[in-house]
Amino acid sequence: MRSQESAEMYLETILILQQKKGQVRAIDIAGELNFSKPSVSNAMKLLQAQELILIDDGKLISLTPAGQEIAEEIYERHLLLSEYLMRLGVSEETATQDACRIEHVISRESFQKIKEHCEKNIK
Repeated sequence: MRSQESAEMYLETILILQQKKGQVRAIDIAGELNFSKPSVSNAMKLLQAQELILIDDGKLISLTPAGQEIAEEIYERHLLLSEYLMRLGVSEETATQDACRIEHVISRESFQKIKEHCEKNIK
């Protein structure tokens, strides 16, 4: 996979699609991300080789425990950062776009402190 950010984005998308649809295929991911099917298929092979996803005989994609853990961590970051930025007055569209970028580069320490701040001060 080209980068950790790319892998995280795919894993997060698989998690979201599983929550929405129950089942996920490469075509679903391609549609959600507006990527070509060959690009998604290549990424799925790499994620499978890294043991982050499983692909069954019916071409259904599921997260391994390791993939699930990464996806949930990234999705939690996305949700909290989006909400935090919107509470600061950032438009929903901008907050969502910025959260998508920030979620991949913020350190665990910084994210944890933002999370703690939100839990104490924003309810």
